Amino acid sequence: MSERVLADVVAEEKPRIDAVMAAVCRRVVGQDRAVKMLVATCLAGGHALLEDVPGTGKTRLASSLAAALGLSFARVQGTPDLLPSDVIGTTVYHPREEVFRFHPGPIFTQVLLLDEINRATPRTQSALLQAMAEQAVTVDGDVKPLPKPFLVLATANPVESQGVFPLPEAELDRFLVQVSLGYLPAPQEVDMVRRVLAEADQDSAPDAVLDADQVVRLQRLVRRIFVHDEVLQYAVSLARRTREHDQISLGASPRSAVWLVRLSQALALLAGRHFVTPDDVQEAFLPVMRHRLVFDIAWAERNERDRLLQSILGDTPVPHEREVNAP
Repeated sequence: MSERVLADVVAEEKPRIDAVMAAVCRRVVGQDRAVKMLVATCLAGGHALLEDVPGTGKTRLASSLAAALGLSFARVQGTPDLLPSDVIGTTVYHPREEVFRFHPGPIFTQVLLLDEINRATPRTQSALLQAMAEQAVTVDGDVKPLPKPFLVLATANPVESQGVFPLPEAELDRFLVQVSLGYLPAPQEVDMVRRVLAEADQDSAPDAVLDADQVVRLQRLVRRIFVHDEVLQYAVSLARRTREHDQISLGASPRSAVWLVRLSQALALLAGRHFVTPDDVQEAFLPVMRHRLVFDIAWAERNERDRLLQSILGDTPVPHEREVNAP
């Protein structure tokens, strides 16, 4: 695809993407940045970890996003007694027919919300690893593909320490981004309460703007967004600097460098551009990196971690804007 054709295709798709974000933002007040990041994550083909205190709208955001994208949606509540078979499904013997049949679990959907993933045991958490990496699950030796597109949105409450099982680094690395919604400013919170009260007696899910085939097509388009070699080197340099920092015990994996570029491509598409700029990389850097790194004790708090990552951004030379849009 030539540069001119690619630019035209991106310009043609941008209104549809804007309509998706607008539909979700009408139902989830004051979370425009989080909505943008989740849409970009979906188009990049990744998964998202929503980490925040209860009641900030994480479940509402997930269901609204699925509805606007026109994708099937399933929700699983993480509990200590949740088994892998409760998520993946199980094979059941039917005595009348004398056959075994596989009964698929809720993971066979396009958007899976795993609420309070850190309440599920490590055994159940690990059941998601293959699905998140390969978009398939193995049952009784058979590999069963999952619907496309496939997006996992997992929520976690960072302030709880009783009855929870922290996600291991290997599983955290499977999530493309970590997103925090946070509390709304007072005027927006009033608006949010007013809207929720007004829609209490009616189905308020947004209408579908896209469908599954269109989302898959956009995911393929993201991979065609041009990345200049200087921008690519800039993204890799940011990842490598996390491995050299004296206050980071475990730096970014090579996978995170790939995902940093991929999310930057998705953010460029959302901006209506057919090429990635250093600004896209900088916008993607914190959501991609903050949950993948192991920090020293002094940097355990999220605000401190974000400040450290911002300092890495500030200390890393930025490529010039010249010709980053030219193949």
